[in-house]
Amino acid sequence: MSLADMSLPQFLIAIGIAAAISMGTFAHADRHGSAHATAWGIGAFLAAGIVVPVYFVRYWVRKRRPPSE
Repeated sequence: MSLADMSLPQFLIAIGIAAAISMGTFAHADRHGSAHATAWGIGAFLAAGIVVPVYFVRYWVRKRRPPSE
């Protein structure tokens, strides 16, 4: 389905879902001390299918890494 074929309610639902994913990613990044929480949130809004998995894989890898001294 292309953007031109979407009705107004479908478009608003899609924007709402994208905004919720974006806010969730931003909140998680901010809560866990990411220096670029805003960038992760914006990226999640624009390309959630790519940015969200990359963010959480990076988070998981960094969480598993032993702390450096």
